[in-house]
Formats: sequence, C-alpha cells, structure tokens
Amino acid sequence: MRVTLVSRAAVYILGGAVGLVAGGAAFAHDIPPSVTVQVFVKPEGSRLRLLLRVPMNALRDVDHARGAKGEMDLSRIEGPLRNASELWITGSLELFEDDTRLPEPRISKVRVALPSDRSFASYEEALAQVTGPSLPSDTELFWNQGMLDVLLEYDTRSDRSRFSVHPGLARLGSRVVTVLRFLPPGGTVRAFEFLGDPGLVRLDPRWHQAALQFVRLGFFHILDGVDHLLFLFCLVIPFRRLRGLVLVVTSFTVAHSITLIASAFDLAPAALWFPPLIETLIAASIVYMALENIVAPALGRRFLIAFGFGLVHGFGFSFALKQTLQFAGSHLLTSLLSFNVGVELGQLLVLVVLVPGLDLLFRLSGHERALTVILSALSAHSAWHWLAERLEVLRQFPIRWPGLPAAEIASLLRWLMLLVGVCGAWWFGRRWTKAPKDQGSTIPR
Repeated sequence: MRVTLVSRAAVYILGGAVGLVAGGAAFAHDIPPSVTVQVFVKPEGSRLRLLLRVPMNALRDVDHARGAKGEMDLSRIEGPLRNASELWITGSLELFEDDTRLPEPRISKVRVALPSDRSFASYEEALAQVTGPSLPSDTELFWNQGMLDVLLEYDTRSDRSRFSVHPGLARLGSRVVTVLRFLPPGGTVRAFEFLGDPGLVRLDPRWHQAALQFVRLGFFHILDGVDHLLFLFCLVIPFRRLRGLVLVVTSFTVAHSITLIASAFDLAPAALWFPPLIETLIAASIVYMALENIVAPALGRRFLIAFGFGLVHGFGFSFALKQTLQFAGSHLLTSLLSFNVGVELGQLLVLVVLVPGLDLLFRLSGHERALTVILSALSAHSAWHWLAERLEVLRQFPIRWPGLPAAEIASLLRWLMLLVGVCGAWWFGRRWTKAPKDQGSTIPR
C-alpha cells in the first residue's frame, strides 16, 4: 500500500514537472502583448539603407545555440539572427521606388543589443551600433531579453526617387507600434508612428497623392462621426429645401475650417483636459440644437449658432486628423484643405439624402410641429447620455488656465475686437438690406 502511494506521488510529481516544462515551452512561444519596432530609412546614392531594431521576444520559433543556463551562445548567434531576420522581417517589409517594388534586400549586418542600449535615438548612433563590434561572448543574455539590430541594404536607381514602404510587421505581437524615421537627402527628418499594419506609407508623397489621401480621410471621417452627423441632423430638421441651408452650412464649414487649420499649426491648447472638453461641448451642441428645435427655432440666426458650434466641431475634427498629418509629407496646407474638401463632400452627401427624406417624411405625416418635437427629443436623448459620460471623463482632468503675458493678452484682445467688428458690420448690413416681407418668415424655403 505504501509502495503504491509512493508510486502515485512520483507519477504526480513527474506529471507536474512535465506540465511545467510544457507550460514554459508554450509560454516561450506566446505572442507578446506589445512590441515597439524602431526603423530608420535613408537613401544614399544607388542604395537605400534600412536600420531596424525589434525585441527578440517577438521573433518566435527560432533555433539558436544555448549555454549551460539556457542563455544565448553569442559566439554562434549570427546564423540564428540572420534566419530570424529572414523569417520575421525581410519577408514582411516591402519597399517601393516610384511605385515599383524593390527586390529583396541584403542583410548586411545583424547583432544583439542589450535592452538598456539607447543608440537608436539617431541614425548615426544606430548605424555605429549595428556596424560596431558585437557583444562579448561571455555576456549572459537570454533570447527574450535581447534586442535584434539589423542593417538591410536595397539597390535603387537614385536617392531622389519617391520611396514608399509597406511595413507588414503586425504579426510580431498583439499590438505592434512602428516608429519610422525617413532621412531624405538634403531634407529634414520625417517621423512616422503607426499601429499595426497601416498599408502603403508614402514617405515623400507628391501633392496630388497627399490631396487624394486626405480627401478620402475627410469623407469617411464625417460619415463615421455619429455625433457630427447628429448635430447636422438637428441643424436641418426645420428646413425643407437645400437652398435655405446654404448660409447655415457655409457658416458651419468656415468655422470648423478655422479651428481645424489652427490646431494643425499648434495654435490650440495642448493640455490634457482640452480633448475631453471639446468632446463634451460637441455633445452639448447637439442637446442645445435639439432643445431649440423643440422650444422656438430661430432660423434667421441659425447661421450664427452654426458658426459658434462649428468652431468646436473643428477642434473635434483636428483630433482625428492629428495622427494622420504625418502622412502629408511636405504638403501640410494642401492636406488640410483636402481634408476639409473631403468633410464637405461627406456633408453634402448626407444633406442630399437627409433633406429630401425629411421633406417627404413631414409631408406624409401632416403634423409638422409634432414630428419636429419627436425627432429633436430623440436626438436630445442620445446626446444627453453622451454629455453625461463625457462630463465624467472631463471631471478627471483639473483645468488650469495658463498665465498669458501682457503682449499675448493685447494681441488676443485685438483679434476679438476685430471679430466683434466684423460680426457687427455684417449684422447691421443684413438688417439694413432685409426686405419687410421677410420679417415674418420663419422657415426658409
């Protein structure tokens, strides 16, 4: 009986040991949750150099020589490093010269770096690190602790060509961030940062390529922005004709263009509380517009309300645009205007569908006032929930207004005085030229 118990205990212990070993092996092959890849791209004459650093725990299923403790045998590590580079890197990277894919690169140099190494702060330091002497062979470093540095070289026709890259490195981890710096000859360094697989990235786009890309971004952004669309819906509920919306939509467009461009040139507050404040104000704009439709729509002044809230929505557009401006190359203003064009095309599409649809709905219902209240109340209900949620987020950020120098305060006051003067002149001009027959009109046709 005692022998049986001892035998069973031995079996359990052996099974537990096997399980731990198998679990350790399985863990060794786990996909890392987060990986950051650093890349330098520099065309030089008839070749293009690509320097890359990637954590070695992202390079799975690579056989390599091990020491007595399981550490890497650095005296025999070059072969496994080249195999890992071919398996995980060169097969995933695609480089293009003037839209023609470049042939497979030469792996000029591979080496292991310590996780504490900071040489990838600049191209010169990174190149010196990769081409410099390897780590001493007696360095104790395990595979999942090291960093792999690779120097790839591509044959090119000219360093003045237009280069593009498709960094298909998303399979290295669950969340892969690629930080890429492009060093064109005689130009400034252009930094890119993207998550996962961004598709084809043009490192030096022509103006029309940047324009088309940002028109597309603006078009789909307005169609995906539920809060912007709901504001637009509340804005046009009382209207039945596109002609009556021209001034309102133009006012909204001009306003969001002003703040969008200002944000792109870093003229907006950079504080952490500013984005949640804007998101809260966007929800508040929908609630206000819906309640105004219910209580007493002042359609003659709706263009002013559209302008005021358009300034807020422009900041909202800028948050979505901020991460994509890195793809504008040297065409920042062209990209901004193109994004605006895309937004306006999206708005126009929505209005072309929305206004006739509303007109038909009101004609079929026969109860214009009741339907206006119902549609506006439903919109206010949705926006009120957004407002409550965003207020909770905003409350987590202490708002501290920065102190402004006297010169900046004076400049700000001059701009405000100019704005008030322009608005006042416009208002008096409108009142002067307004025909008596329009005084009683409430709904533009």
